[in-house]
Amino acid sequence: MKKLHSDIISFLKRQGFVIVSTLDKDGTPHNSCKGIVEIDAKGLVYLLDLYKTRTYDNIKRHSKLSITAVDEHSFKGYCLKGEAKLIKESDIKDAHLKAWEEKIIARISKRMIKNLKGEKGPKKHAEVLLPMPEYLIVVEVDKIVDLTPKNIK
Repeated sequence: MKKLHSDIISFLKRQGFVIVSTLDKDGTPHNSCKGIVEIDAKGLVYLLDLYKTRTYDNIKRHSKLSITAVDEHSFKGYCLKGEAKLIKESDIKDAHLKAWEEKIIARISKRMIKNLKGEKGPKKHAEVLLPMPEYLIVVEVDKIVDLTPKNIK
C-alpha cells in the first residue's frame, strides 16, 4: 500500500468528484464519476456508489482500478492506481454516509450561491433526486501518478 502525502489528500478532497476507471467484461475501459467520502493517509480511498451496475460488476470480476482527478485551473492532477474491495450497503459506516450527505449539501449550497450571484447554470438540484448509496468501494492505493506537466512543477 502506498502512503498518500497530505498535498494529494487535500487536492482530492477539494474535487467535487473523481473519475473511476475499471475494465468491462471485454477488457475495454469503463469510466464513471464517484465521490470520495474518506481518504486515509496510509493509502486507502473510500468511495460511495449509488448504483450496483457496471462499476460494481467490473470490480467483482477484476479488482484493479484507477481514480483520476484533475484541476484545470491549477493544471494539477493525480491518478491513483490500486486494488478495490466492495463493502455491502449494510456494512457502510454511518460516518461515510454522513460524509456523503455533507458533500451533497455542499454541492447544492455552492450551486445556490452561484445562482444567487447571477452565474448561469442549472436551477434544478439533481443531487436531491439521487438515491442512497448501494455500496462502498475501498481502494488500496499501489501507485500514484502525478499528472502535472514536469515543466510546471
